[in-house]
Amino acid sequence: MKRTIIKQLEDWKQSPSRKPLILMGARQVGKTYILRSFAGKAYSNHCYVNFEDMPTIKALFQQSLEPKTILKALSIEFEMSITPGETLIIFDEIQECPDALNSLKYFCEAASEYHVCAAGSLLGVKLAHTKGFPVGKVNFLKLYPLSFYEFLLAHEQNQLAEFLINIHVIEPLPENLHEKLNRSFKTYLFVGGMPEAVKTHVKTDDFNAVRTVQKEILNAYSLDFAKHAPPHQIMKINQVWESIASQLAKENKKFIYSVIRKGARAKEFETAIQWLVEAGLIHKTYHLTAPKLPLSGYVNFDFFKVYLVDVGLLGAKANLSPKAIIHGNELLQEFKGTFTENYTAQELARNQYELYYWSNQNQAELDFIIQEDDKVYPLEIKAGMSNKKKSLQIYAAKYHPNLMIRCSPKNLKLDNGLLSCPLYLLSNLRDLLA
Repeated sequence: MKRTIIKQLEDWKQSPSRKPLILMGARQVGKTYILRSFAGKAYSNHCYVNFEDMPTIKALFQQSLEPKTILKALSIEFEMSITPGETLIIFDEIQECPDALNSLKYFCEAASEYHVCAAGSLLGVKLAHTKGFPVGKVNFLKLYPLSFYEFLLAHEQNQLAEFLINIHVIEPLPENLHEKLNRSFKTYLFVGGMPEAVKTHVKTDDFNAVRTVQKEILNAYSLDFAKHAPPHQIMKINQVWESIASQLAKENKKFIYSVIRKGARAKEFETAIQWLVEAGLIHKTYHLTAPKLPLSGYVNFDFFKVYLVDVGLLGAKANLSPKAIIHGNELLQEFKGTFTENYTAQELARNQYELYYWSNQNQAELDFIIQEDDKVYPLEIKAGMSNKKKSLQIYAAKYHPNLMIRCSPKNLKLDNGLLSCPLYLLSNLRDLLA
């Protein structure tokens, strides 16, 4: 599968200030595949170490963190030459060997000519609890589920994908292409971007088979909770995890602790929620008291929404029937826009936007507020073709923005300060705003 992160990895390789790289991301988003694929394209060979399967290598790091000692041992173990600039060293499942994580500091300081990448499931959680973490001595990249653009590439819709990614002018798309992109986008909302689910859909075109894969991924996540989480938090993490579909099914999607269980309080579950955030499994969207710069200065941390890492997994969690995919806009109307909101959250996060929303005394609510350079933009997400914009009108009357954005199945258009952006075009939003 073609992934856009390959370009960032190539930039990392060529950077004069390159440090050991940690590739972060949720379980099963394709970290191992990407690193090995990158190694095959950009290096003469690679040395792959999986700390779950290689206890003897794990023991090596307990004896010494000195790069020369480690490199010599790896060369002997794998019967290969490890050459600076030509060999990529991959430390996979590195959370299973904290000493290996710590060794990255010494690779940075004493052996910077060697190219080292590390990856691991639920790595974000482990980083927060590992003593001796090499602060300032590593580069970071984060891998997300496949974007809609990558989804098109996986289905060999290359011309459509290139057309999509090169839309930089705000004018309506040809209607036939707009409809074709909308149809593919509805399929994406069901399949999502988890590589195994996409691969299954490409091979079988069978939504039931896709749903089986998604359920297996969700089960694997639950097993990871038991394996990696602090014992006293496992039950709470599971309770939060199981409540997410119900949280998002509400008209008001603000996270309510009593949905987890009757009488639940924030103090009981805030650590469990943060664990899921650090694991890369959920996106947290905070309420703004006012959409003013800097947005981070107007956050009400008591109110927030939670979205899943992947919209396809949300459908699996909610037991959405595959039949929905063949009934026009039914998929887009399920949960009153929940799927489109979840997609928007993950797409904004992929593009490095902080996630915020705004509401005004139960009169109006805007799904997202984003900051681009020194400007603030309100984002309204619509699953259907409705022209109603009460919340945008209330926001406009109060804050007089230069531009407002509505994301929906409608065609691309700019009209009287309102940018109509098709949902499938969210990945281009930064370019369109520029």
